[in-house]
Amino acid sequence: MQVTFHLRKDKIGKGGLAPIRMVVASNGFKIFKAVKNVKSSVSSWDKKKERLRSPKANEAYNNHIEYNKIIDDLESKLKTLNRYILLNEIVPDKAYILDKLNSDSKMELTHSFIPSFNEFIELGKLTKAERTVKSYTTAKNFFENFEKSTGYSLRFESITNEFFEKFQEYCFTVKNTKNNYFARLVTTLKTFMKWSLERDYHSNISFLKFKAPEEEIEVIYLTYEELMSLYNFEFDNESFSRIRDMYCFACFTGLRFSDIRNLKASNVYENEIKINIQKTKTVDHTIPLNSFAKAILAKYKDTLYEPLPVISSQGFNKKIKKVCEKVKINTPTTTTRFVGSRKVEHTLPKWKLITSHTARKTFVTNSLILGMKIPVLKSITGHKKEQSFRRYVNISESLKRSEMDSTWDKK
Repeated sequence: MQVTFHLRKDKIGKGGLAPIRMVVASNGFKIFKAVKNVKSSVSSWDKKKERLRSPKANEAYNNHIEYNKIIDDLESKLKTLNRYILLNEIVPDKAYILDKLNSDSKMELTHSFIPSFNEFIELGKLTKAERTVKSYTTAKNFFENFEKSTGYSLRFESITNEFFEKFQEYCFTVKNTKNNYFARLVTTLKTFMKWSLERDYHSNISFLKFKAPEEEIEVIYLTYEELMSLYNFEFDNESFSRIRDMYCFACFTGLRFSDIRNLKASNVYENEIKINIQKTKTVDHTIPLNSFAKAILAKYKDTLYEPLPVISSQGFNKKIKKVCEKVKINTPTTTTRFVGSRKVEHTLPKWKLITSHTARKTFVTNSLILGMKIPVLKSITGHKKEQSFRRYVNISESLKRSEMDSTWDKK
C-alpha cells in the first residue's frame, strides 16, 4: 500500500488556499480522498515532503503544526491498516479500505505476534548467521507451545509481567528448562520485541524489565594428553578418521565448526589461513597454522575432501562422541545446571559431552596452559567479550596452582 498527499492546485479558493488530497494505491486500484479541514497555499506546500512548510518571519501563521499533525495521523492510520491487512492475510478492496478509514474504531493487531515473529525470522536470514536464525525458529516454536499449553494469548500487548511469571512457571515446572536456556529464550524475545517496537508494531515496553541472567557453566575441553591420544589414534573406520581430523583441526586453530565447513582451498596458505568469520562478520581474518594443523591439511591436499571433509553439524556431533568413546576419553566429568532454584547434576564419561563447540574451548584452554600470551590468543580466536574469555584464564590459573601444589608445595 502506497500513500501520497497532493495539493489540489485546480481547486484554489478565493483566499489562495487549496485542499489537500490523499491518494492510496493498493492491490491494483487507487483511492482519492480529501483530507478534511486541511488547506494550504501553493507557497506553503512542500511538494517533496508532502507537508506544509513553516511560515517565514514576515508571513502570517499558516496552521502548519495542526495541519501536518492531521496528515501524520492519517498516514499512521493507513500504515497500521496496511500491517493489519498483511498480518491477517486480507485481500482488500476500495470499500474495505474506505470503511476502515472512515471508522473511528481502533484496529487491534492482536493476532500479529506469531506472524510478525515469522517476519522477524525471514528478515534475519539476510543478516544473521544460520545458527542464530535456527535459534530464533526454535524459540518461536517454544513460545507457540507455551501458548497452546497454557492458553495464554500471545499478543504484543500481553507481553507483560504477568506473561513473564507464567512463562517462567511453564519453563521450570512443565518443561524443566535449564536456567541458561531460559535466559536465551528471554533474550530472543527481547530482541524480537525491540525489533517490532522499532517498526511501530506495538508500543509496549514492559519487556525491557525482563531479567534472566545466564549462569556460568563448566568449560568442557580435552586436555593436551586427551587431544594427543585422539590425534594419534589409528582408526579402522575411515569415516571416524575424517571426523577426528575435523575436530582436531578446530582444536589446533580455534575455528568454529561453521567456519571449518565454509573453508576453501583458496583460504589456505603455507603458514596460515585467511577467512571471513561468519559469526562476527570479520573479513580476511588470519590464523597461523601450527605443525599439527598443517599435517591435517596435507593429508587431504589434492583429494576429494580438500581442504577438509565436510559434514552437517548434527551428523558431526553424533559421530564425534563415538570417535571419542573409541579412543576411551572416559574421564568422569560432572556438569551442574539449575532449573529455577533446583540443582541438577550429572556425572558422565567425557566422551558423552564432546560436541563441535568443545573443540574451540580445547584450543583456547590448552593455548593458555601452554603459555600463549592472552592478547595473541584473543587476536587468533577473535574473542571480544572479556567475561567469556575470563573463564578460560581461570581454568589455566587453577591448573597452574594445582601443579604448584603437587610439586614445590608437596610435602
